[in-house]
Amino acid sequence: MLVGHAVFRSTGHLLRQLLTRVFGSRNERLVRGYGRAVRAARELEPHIKSLSDEALRAKTDEFRRRLKEGATVDDLLPEAFAVVREAAQRTLRMRHFDVQLIGGIVLHRGMIAEMRTGEGKTLVATLPAYLNALTGEGVHIVTVNEYLAQRDADWMGPVYRFLGLTVGVIKNAQSPSEKRAAYACDITYGTNNEFGFDYLRDNLAFRLEERVQRGVAFAVVDEVDSILIDEARTPLIISGPAEESTELYLRINELVPRLTRQKEEEGPGDFSLEEKTKQVHITEAGHEHVEQLMLQAGLLKEGESLYDPANIRLMHHLNAALRAHALYKRDVEYIVRGGEVIIVDEFTGRTMPGRRWSDGLHQAVEAKEGVRVREENQTVASITFQNYFRLYKKLSGMTGTADTEAPEFMQIYGLEVVVIPTHRPMIRKDNPDFVYLTQGDKFKAIIEDIRDCVTREQPALVGTTSIETSEYL
Repeated sequence: MLVGHAVFRSTGHLLRQLLTRVFGSRNERLVRGYGRAVRAARELEPHIKSLSDEALRAKTDEFRRRLKEGATVDDLLPEAFAVVREAAQRTLRMRHFDVQLIGGIVLHRGMIAEMRTGEGKTLVATLPAYLNALTGEGVHIVTVNEYLAQRDADWMGPVYRFLGLTVGVIKNAQSPSEKRAAYACDITYGTNNEFGFDYLRDNLAFRLEERVQRGVAFAVVDEVDSILIDEARTPLIISGPAEESTELYLRINELVPRLTRQKEEEGPGDFSLEEKTKQVHITEAGHEHVEQLMLQAGLLKEGESLYDPANIRLMHHLNAALRAHALYKRDVEYIVRGGEVIIVDEFTGRTMPGRRWSDGLHQAVEAKEGVRVREENQTVASITFQNYFRLYKKLSGMTGTADTEAPEFMQIYGLEVVVIPTHRPMIRKDNPDFVYLTQGDKFKAIIEDIRDCVTREQPALVGTTSIETSEYL
């Protein structure tokens, strides 16, 4: 039976290979299929080119009228893309290549376009953004930081405005009226954080007129793998101050240095660490030691246990203090500036003033660093990027590296990845990753590479995940 099963599996594999060779892979078939719409747009080009600026601008009104009369955005696609291509040529002196039109179709279909670096993803986004903005529901173009949101809006804005559309940018420090005006535009640029937090704030609004967003219809996410995979489970949290005193953090902070870490499993020590999940666990010996210290400090009464329901707060504070001392390091996870503990973003290495850790961790770090301990916050509203972006009626994205995460995109978001061919043959060599047994070997190899680049007078950009690693290198 096993032999027969193996033969059947082998035959199935050979058959799939044969069919792929004859008909092409699914990716090749999709790209070939979208080529028909690209050819249709190309055939319309001479007519579109002959139009005056006013006549080209009037196409937007014509498209909107046709949508009201029963046409679909798919019906308009070839002509709308030809119009955007001509508008970009007249305003930016940039003409979309045919492969960029294919990328635009992929985004419009609610898929992920994998495009190599330098293939013009920013320009590609103008195609589906214009087409979907014609419905009047608004289009959100999501970037990883505010600089890119403003840059892309300024850069591509002339194309949209030439065709009679409005463009807005949402930023962190804007007033509600400024935000409302940006969201009321046909196309709105902003960061994933800002879109998410505005959604949470709208859900906390007491009156409908206080809301700033007008719905989540269609989004184009730039660097989609970073936002939807790497940061997918990152929670966006809006919190308010709790009414508890901060004195307990200071008292527990004095006890923690007297506790010892367990070096090996079942070995001596008061607590063990899980560095990957940033959690601490108190051992049985540690439990007894902590209770003894708390009795001496007057935090526990004789005969009471740390695990009594009435002492849950003590356990909560102890856990936060242990994490602050053992897992969160100054100048790695946070910095201290002007008497404040400021979080460092683990993905970008940038500081995040105003952001605070939850569950008492921030207060425990403040107590550890000897700065003023502010009141603990309680969560008022929370959502992850994964759950927020799944609210959109249609979601699409673009990046240079998505094919490796294709199964996750399909499983979590129902998004298919389509690899877009390059405009010209690739001459850059993409080498495979090197994996080293130890961190020391890895750093040694990095330094050798940097020395080699310096010898050849080639600039070298080294990206790390922490300030500590950057300084070490």
